[in-house]
Amino acid sequence: MAAASTSPRIILLIGSAPDVVRCVAWPKQAFSRIVAINNAWRVRPDWDFLVHAGDFPPDRLPPPQMLRQAQIFSAAHYVPAQNSFGGFVYAGGTMAMTAAYWTIHSQKPDVLAFLGCDMIYDQPEKTHFYGIGRADPLRDDPTLRNLEAKSARLLLQALKRHCLCINLSDLPRSRLIFPRLTLKELQGLSQAGVARMQAEILAGIELDAADEAEKVEQHLGYFYEDGMYWNHLDEIDETRLADIDRLWMSAVGATRPTEECSAAE
Repeated sequence: MAAASTSPRIILLIGSAPDVVRCVAWPKQAFSRIVAINNAWRVRPDWDFLVHAGDFPPDRLPPPQMLRQAQIFSAAHYVPAQNSFGGFVYAGGTMAMTAAYWTIHSQKPDVLAFLGCDMIYDQPEKTHFYGIGRADPLRDDPTLRNLEAKSARLLLQALKRHCLCINLSDLPRSRLIFPRLTLKELQGLSQAGVARMQAEILAGIELDAADEAEKVEQHLGYFYEDGMYWNHLDEIDETRLADIDRLWMSAVGATRPTEECSAAE
C-alpha cells in the first residue's frame, strides 16, 4: 500500500499590487491551485480560479479561449461563502478578504499563500501591476477602517478550519499580519511543518479576546444575507466595529501601526 502523501494542499492567492509579477516564473507545481482576484488573471496564464467583484467591468474579464479548465466566480458564489464566516461587515468588504474567505470555504486548503495583497498604496505612480488603479480597500467604507484587524480575524477564522494563511510578500510593510515565508520555504513545508506553524500561532493567541470578538459580532447582528451591507449603513455603529477590530488585534497580540496609510479614515 502506498504511503499517504505528506504534501500540504497549498493555494496561491494573487492580487494586483505591483510586486505580484514576482510569481510569473514560479513553477505551477508549487501550488495545488492558483486563485486570481479581479485583474490579476493577467499576471500568468495558468490560474485556476478567478474571483471578481460584482461590479467588475465585463470587458476586463479573460477571453473565452483562456478558460478551458479555469473557472470564474463572482457575487453569487462568494456571498454565501462570506456569510458562512459571519458576513461582510465583520470580514471586511474588500476583494482580498472576500476571495480569501471564498477560497478557504470552497477549496479547503492547508495553506493559503498571499501575493500582491499587501494593500500599501503610497507609491502613486504605480499602484497596481498594470499601472494606476482604484485602491478598493481605501474607499470610504465602515468595514475597512482597520485592515490589519480584518487580516487578524481572517488568520484566526482560517486556523479554525485547519488552514494556515501566510504572506509571500517581500515588501517592508503589509496590512496583512500573517507569517511571512519565501517561496523556497513554502515549497519545503510538509503537513507536519504546517501543523507546527499552526500550533505556534495558536499558542500565542489570546483566546478570550477572540471569543469576545465573536460574541460581540453575534450580539450586534450586522448580518445581511444578500451581502449588500451598504444598504444598511444607518444600522451600523462604527464605534462598535472599532471595538471588535481592537479585540481581534488584541487576540493576535498586535498593535496598529502609527502610520495609518488608509484614506478610509
